[in-house]
Amino acid sequence: MTENQQHGLRRPNDPPMLLLTSLASGPKHGYALLKDVEDFAGVTLSPGTLYGAITRLEELGLIEPLAGVDRRRPYRITASGAATLREATTQMRRLAEVGTTRLRLIGGFAS
Repeated sequence: MTENQQHGLRRPNDPPMLLLTSLASGPKHGYALLKDVEDFAGVTLSPGTLYGAITRLEELGLIEPLAGVDRRRPYRITASGAATLREATTQMRRLAEVGTTRLRLIGGFAS
């Protein structure tokens, strides 16, 4: 079982995957995470989904909280989180390449 399967990161639209992707560009607090995910992925997360995913990622050691600013608590990706994201994106890229190649073979994908 790969590290991503252990962490449940199998789909590109999984909230934990979206949060790791967002945090790869730098630390963010909850609202900034929501807006960034919406901007780059077109996915609107509910606050419950967001904070559930944050809790899970923290428990797995993939992200960590930073000192709060006002009432906002920023989070950052850890080295383990970056490695997990790297593995997940590599697997997704491989799947996309195979899928694209196979679609071209049947004429279902124009280059």
